[in-house]
Amino acid sequence: MDERRADGRRTVVTSPSRRLGTPTGSDHLDISTAPTDTAEEIAPLSVPRPPRSSSARSSSGAFADGRSRRRYWIVLVTLAVLAVAFALGLLAIGNPMPIGSRGFWLIAELRATSLVVMGVAAFCQATATIAFQTVTGNRIITPSIMGFESLYTAIQTTAVYTLGVAGVVALQGTGQFLIQVALMVAMSVLLYGWLLRGKYANLQVMLLIGIVLGGGLGSVSSFMQRLLTPSEFDVLTARLFGSVTNASVEYLPYAIPLCLVAGVLIWLNARTLNVISLGRDVCINVGIDHGRQTIYTLVLVSVLMAVSTALIGPMTFFGFLVATLTYQLAGTHDHRRLLPVGVLVGFVVLAGAYFLMNHVFYAQGVVSIIIELVGGTVFLVVIMRKGRL
Repeated sequence: MDERRADGRRTVVTSPSRRLGTPTGSDHLDISTAPTDTAEEIAPLSVPRPPRSSSARSSSGAFADGRSRRRYWIVLVTLAVLAVAFALGLLAIGNPMPIGSRGFWLIAELRATSLVVMGVAAFCQATATIAFQTVTGNRIITPSIMGFESLYTAIQTTAVYTLGVAGVVALQGTGQFLIQVALMVAMSVLLYGWLLRGKYANLQVMLLIGIVLGGGLGSVSSFMQRLLTPSEFDVLTARLFGSVTNASVEYLPYAIPLCLVAGVLIWLNARTLNVISLGRDVCINVGIDHGRQTIYTLVLVSVLMAVSTALIGPMTFFGFLVATLTYQLAGTHDHRRLLPVGVLVGFVVLAGAYFLMNHVFYAQGVVSIIIELVGGTVFLVVIMRKGRL
């Protein structure tokens, strides 16, 4: 309360029993700072958080939590088991010789060549498609959009058109195989160097020009095919379907090293691909040359696609199908984990399709058609769900 002294000055008197927060009258001023007004009275206001389990703890690594990590390894092991099972099935089932005999191993060795070709094709298509979709920032388009398959079709059609059926024979051999690979890589490198360098570098323009070039080569090939005789057209058609029978053993000593070098370089660059997937602005902010890394990756992609196409022929939607399944199964953004899963998915899809068609439906010639049908269907479903390219 206020008291007036004789000298006219006013003094403030506070009640010792008052505490902060209690009702005060109009004639009281509470300035108490007693120790009882601290943590002892405030503590009940804080609600303790329940302990978080390690499986629900978020992380900035390759996986969101421990559950995602366990799921990834389960998927990886399952795919590896399926790959081995399909490979053994293709080697042993239908082999007329007794298991373990010399004849059995001779036939199995011949079939092993087809398995190696499937492995090379799966490795090339999966690695190239995942890397290509990362640098372009679009999970709809595939490397086939750059015209590799149209160039392959044009080369095969021109040889048959100019040389007849002998043109198919002329395209056999390691020299012709390497020439086809070199032409495809040279075309892509020129396209990348022209459209991704300079003042007006634009990835979308490069993709558009790749589509136009592919369409133009396809039109020229179609014109020449109409001028072929029925027998020449039948021979050419067999070459234009993607099949492991198009590959020859003598191609493998050149195809395997090219694929391994390009694939290993992409895998070693996986951390950079993780940053590129975040966008161009993020790359610039962290000091990564987005243009140079894009060209570097696309050149390696062109090597893989050129080898795959020259080895077994065009398979337009196979890479898209493999990449889409990989994203769904892996559950991670880290390319060091995505790429192994993609290769296994590609081999399981390819070997499983051949196993089912050869030993269940007995329709050996329609494997690539079935794969393209399924891949095209998945492509349409993804577009319908996204509503855009």
